[in-house]
Amino acid sequence: MKRFIGILFLSSQISLFAQTTISGKVTDIRSNPILGANIYLDGTYDGTSTDENGDFSFKTSEKDTQTLVISFISFETFIKTADVSALKNLHIKLRDDVNSLDAVVINAGTFEAGEKAKVTVLKPLDIVTTASAQGDFLGALQTLPGTATVDEDGRLFVRGGEAEETQIFIDGIRVFTPYTPSANNIPTRGRYSPFLFKGITFSTGGYSAEYGQALSSVLLLETIDEPDQEKTDVSLMTVGVGVGNTQIWDKNSLSVNASYINLAPYQEAFPDRNKWNKPVQSANGEMIYRHTFKDESLLKIYGAFSYTNFELIQDDINFTDGFHFGLQNRNLYFNSSYKNKFSDNWKLETGLSFTNDHSNLKIIDDKIDNTDNSVHFKIKLKKQFTTRFKISFGSEYFITNFDESYIQINAQKFTYGFKNNLFASFAETDIFFSKNLVTKIGIRAEHSGLLNEFTISPRASLSYKSGKNSQFSLAYGQFYQNPKNDYLKFNVDFKAENTSHLIANYQHTKQNQIFRIEAYFKDYNDLVKYNTDVVGFNSNFSNNGTGFAKGVDIFWRQNGRIKNTDYWVSYSFLDTERDYKNYPTAARPNFASKHNLSLVGKHFITDLKSQIGFTYTLASGRNYTNPNEAGFLNNQTKNYNSLSLNWAYLIDQQKILYFSANNILGTKNVFGYNYKNTPNTNGTFDRQAIIPNADSFFFVGFFWTMSDDKKSNQLDNL
Repeated sequence: MKRFIGILFLSSQISLFAQTTISGKVTDIRSNPILGANIYLDGTYDGTSTDENGDFSFKTSEKDTQTLVISFISFETFIKTADVSALKNLHIKLRDDVNSLDAVVINAGTFEAGEKAKVTVLKPLDIVTTASAQGDFLGALQTLPGTATVDEDGRLFVRGGEAEETQIFIDGIRVFTPYTPSANNIPTRGRYSPFLFKGITFSTGGYSAEYGQALSSVLLLETIDEPDQEKTDVSLMTVGVGVGNTQIWDKNSLSVNASYINLAPYQEAFPDRNKWNKPVQSANGEMIYRHTFKDESLLKIYGAFSYTNFELIQDDINFTDGFHFGLQNRNLYFNSSYKNKFSDNWKLETGLSFTNDHSNLKIIDDKIDNTDNSVHFKIKLKKQFTTRFKISFGSEYFITNFDESYIQINAQKFTYGFKNNLFASFAETDIFFSKNLVTKIGIRAEHSGLLNEFTISPRASLSYKSGKNSQFSLAYGQFYQNPKNDYLKFNVDFKAENTSHLIANYQHTKQNQIFRIEAYFKDYNDLVKYNTDVVGFNSNFSNNGTGFAKGVDIFWRQNGRIKNTDYWVSYSFLDTERDYKNYPTAARPNFASKHNLSLVGKHFITDLKSQIGFTYTLASGRNYTNPNEAGFLNNQTKNYNSLSLNWAYLIDQQKILYFSANNILGTKNVFGYNYKNTPNTNGTFDRQAIIPNADSFFFVGFFWTMSDDKKSNQLDNL
């Protein structure tokens, strides 16, 4: 018995002596000790936690090569594989986790709208509950800094750039004709319904090398990946009707949206300044099919069709019987995208879009018929080598075939157009030096078959997190864009227009509050010039145009400081000049205001089950040329003012009654002046103010949702 006890004692002593002590100290990169870090040998129960000094020590009976794991929230996990005898007196410095919620983000020139964005300036609900937006996401974006108020047009004019300098993409694929056609002084709208999109990224400059053919900005729309439930939406409006439905089965879903607009009843009740031979009628339909494969890859097929028809006579000082304009437009857009993750952190994104746009126009006694067929194919690969180093690269191909015929009153017919194939490749890398410092470096190369030109566009951004809630960002980029169709259909002896962007940004965010200020400079070169009053066959073209734009944008938003109240303030200062088109000298273009201010407020009244909102817009005067005085663009209009209100009343959880009124005070805004072609007997050119076709617009709608949860409603679509 004594012998047995002795053997047990000897065995325990051998086991004790066979144990190895693993020890060390854990700090951050600034040598501050980390308390409570989790430390263990992988695949065993041996481990411990660090004390207040960051020290740790534990014993293990494991032998040979082992893997030591050290982890702590908001830091990257440390892994060291070595012989256990070498795992002592270690000094481990944990690096910040660059994927943590408080990590720095690239944000120079960029506004995001989406629930998953780390820094969100607008949410989906904001996009269309803005009083002045009239249910159009483009209208809401025009309350952000960097945009100009060009109310008679309706498109996005960004930082001194024309509307054609902003390109729109759905799921990363180009939309070639994103706006509904319209007439003079009647603002256009976006073609696509906001309820199909889960996120919007609006880059006012300095955007990724993935996107090109845009001198000023890009607008990225991302459709919903997976709907949360089946539902039906019905809309009854003073301007028309709409219906939407979503169905889900297995790993498939289908969403369909259709609307019919007829302005005849509204114009009968609220006549405007036009004589309508055919009031505006439009029919629109959208669908998106989604399928998730077994490997979690995702296929989305999006299609949209729209038809617009109207004819009117507008008062014009140079036409005794008025200016006669009619239009029929048919637009078909198809977009498919596919995303897949495969081995070793690779991601594939590819897509294809096709646009067919056909218009018949009547201008006085002449007729114009044009067709635009365009295709975009894109493939992109992304690889995350480590949490601190990511790379993406890809290629894309654009095909454009534009044809137009012009038939004069004497039946003489002219046909013209162009075809262009453009190939582009891009590469971009994200490098996280720490969770406080990140850079994005990219390059884009393009070759235009029509212009026979090859261009290189470098892009770079840098962001530094200066405090818990603040960061600084810088961005630089070179951007190219082919001349617009209105020029290419008459002449193809061009170079691509180009500009460089330099942006400096400061942003401070905390819960329900954001402040950002951004300064920028844009230098334009190779802009198109011509020597005639209007572009035509007899115009002489060149790329001798130049220009610049510089300014400061300020944005402040606060939500909840006042109970149930959300508001934001946007201000932009713009200093810009261009010598382009048929300008005899450099001047501030007539679409550009030096000062733009937007105030947006929303308040929910619980007792009344209502959300009320307002938007106030102020823009300083715009240039125009007065031929009765010497000089070019020598006069300025009065300031633009507009106050818009809206009210959404919840009849019950799924029924909403909605009212909105734009420019409710009926302010007489002037966009410029149209002068007589010939002087009167006194040698003076008479003039006519260019004003809105209607000073105010009123809208009433009833929106009803029928869903599985019996809670969803269309408040986020109004």
